[in-house]
Parts: sequence; C-alpha cells; structure tokens
Amino acid sequence: MDAKQREIADKIKKILVENLRLPEEDLTDDAKLFGDDIGLDSVDSLEIIAGIDQEFGVSMMGVDREHFQTIETLSKYVMDHLDQ
Repeated sequence: MDAKQREIADKIKKILVENLRLPEEDLTDDAKLFGDDIGLDSVDSLEIIAGIDQEFGVSMMGVDREHFQTIETLSKYVMDHLDQ
C-alpha cells in the first residue's frame, strides 16, 4: 500500500470508528468487514457509503460487493475513483 492509499485507509478507519463505533484496534487493513472478522451488516454499509461520499466525494452506490471486503479494498476503490 503506497502513502496515498495509506492516507485514505486511515481516513476510512476513522469513519468506521466514529460512525459505527468500532474499536480501532480491530480494524486491520485486511480484516473482513462483513462476516466473521468485524461483522458489519447491510445497514452498516450505508453508513460506509455516506461517510466515503462525504469525506472523499466518491459515490459508492451500486458498487460491487468485492470493493467492500476490507479497508484495503475500500481504500483502493476510493483512490482509483478520486477526481472522477
């Protein structure tokens, strides 16, 4: 992960901690957000979508599920779609 993606990942972690009240120490870059690791649900995904849209101006409505797997996949998607 390069410096730009690291910066984005750290901001996404902050969104998850503040909006979903998740413990920061549980949020590793490769922890599965939906499932056994973190255990988020579809309602939580709406919070993630809103937070990313507000923080980065990147719309994630209708984005494939594969981009929501981990903080790493989320940050890569955001980085690839900034300023589009």
